[in-house]
Amino acid sequence: MDLHPGLTGPVVTRTDTPRIREAAKLSRRAWRTKARRFLVEGPQAVREALVRHGELAPAPATLPSKGEDATILRSDGALLDVWATAEAADRNPDLLELATAARIRIRQAVPEVLAHLTDTVASQGIVAVVEHLDVPLTDVVHTETTLLVVLSQVRDPGNAGTALRVADAAGADAVVVTSSSVDVYNPKTVRSTAGSLFHIPVVTGVGLSEVTELARARGLQVLAADAHPPAHDLHAPWETGLDLAARTAWVFGNEAWGLPESDRALCDGAVAIPLYGRAESLNLATAASICIYESARVQQA
Repeated sequence: MDLHPGLTGPVVTRTDTPRIREAAKLSRRAWRTKARRFLVEGPQAVREALVRHGELAPAPATLPSKGEDATILRSDGALLDVWATAEAADRNPDLLELATAARIRIRQAVPEVLAHLTDTVASQGIVAVVEHLDVPLTDVVHTETTLLVVLSQVRDPGNAGTALRVADAAGADAVVVTSSSVDVYNPKTVRSTAGSLFHIPVVTGVGLSEVTELARARGLQVLAADAHPPAHDLHAPWETGLDLAARTAWVFGNEAWGLPESDRALCDGAVAIPLYGRAESLNLATAASICIYESARVQQA
């Protein structure tokens, strides 16, 4: 098989090579947690990972010589391996430029190898192994934090990833994914963030009580997105004295049952989104989008 001029050989054609075997293990949460690494699939997500890696480790004038380790091992989102098919390289020439700037060599692999690493029906032709990038809670909850998004007992990867993407778009300071929620490094969650995982600080593995206690101590109001009364009306907050311009930590609960009473009690108040039509409720990601953007809109005014 011909080697693509922008990729590094030899071409990986087997799934039983040591690096591919180790990467395949990252499909399991236990192994991701142990290794503190995860898989990133698709040109958009890999593009953002390359940009972040380049920012973390500015590239020298030239790439390292063949066989030299091109990666600076860190625990904040550094890339460890990248594989791509020749077809993906042709479709995304900018990724090759970014890889050069980030001092990363992309290894060529056949489609069957990349399909072995992913859970999608049709592989997008490029996969990377990346170091975990979560940060300590105290790094993101401080006196300058204005908008914090907290996911508590959120179990659906798509909802978690979409909420993280919305938080990024709305300019939130960080997202906290509690220990009772889905793994933020789940491949489906990573895909759902559409690259935002590499833009916004993320905290994992903490309890809700720890988050709410620190947020309140740092001067943030803690609001539960919960329609059960008593609750403030998101579209008429003045009626009950709610100040959406205040520094806020939003807490979003499980897709099916919302926030248990014990979790709601950890918050300063609940906020309901008014429903003007006949729908019984809103999808979690949709509700989170509305609440997050309403806070961002008022805070920016």
